Amino acid sequence: MKNTMGDLNNHLFAQLERLNDESLTDEQLKKELERAKAVSSVASQIISNGFLVLKAVQMKSDSMNADAQLPKMLEGGN
Repeated sequence: MKNTMGDLNNHLFAQLERLNDESLTDEQLKKELERAKAVSSVASQIISNGFLVLKAVQMKSDSMNADAQLPKMLEGGN
C-alpha cells in the first residue's frame, strides 16, 4: 500500500463532497456523518504521525552530531 498525504487530501475532499450532497435522505446523511467522523479520526492520526516524522527529520538535521541515529520508525521510511 503506497498512500500519500496527497491521497489523504483527496479522500478528505471526497468526504466533504459526500456531506454536501443535497440529495441525501436524513438516514443517508446520518450514515455519511458517521463515516465522516471515522475518516476524520483516522486522518488526524495519519497527520499526527506525519508531523512526528517531520519533527524527527528536522531534529536530526539540526543535530550537531552528524552520526545521530533515529529509531527506524521515525526515519520516514518503511
